[in-house]
Amino acid sequence: MVATAEDMAQVLRAALAPTQLEVLDESAAHAGHAGAGPQPYGTHFRVRIASPQFTGLSRVAQHRLVYDPLRQMITQGVHAIAIEVLPPVHPAATPSSLQAPPSQSS
Repeated sequence: MVATAEDMAQVLRAALAPTQLEVLDESAAHAGHAGAGPQPYGTHFRVRIASPQFTGLSRVAQHRLVYDPLRQMITQGVHAIAIEVLPPVHPAATPSSLQAPPSQSS
């Protein structure tokens, strides 16, 4: 099974209830490098994540919380995950461009 960014995002949402999450498949940029698969996807990912579960933890502990639920994907061919832990964001402080547009009443 080849992992996708959406598969990874679903696993992380279920495990960490993130307030922010972005998963990027950067495999194409690593073609020909160690760990690259035959397809230009599914081996190298970047995860940008904020979660209340990270509060008070060291960077190593935060990264373990990200890696642990992804362990099965790693054993199935994910070669690299670059993790960027973002500062927590309160929903009220989220920029309007990232919020869902208000519903319009007719």
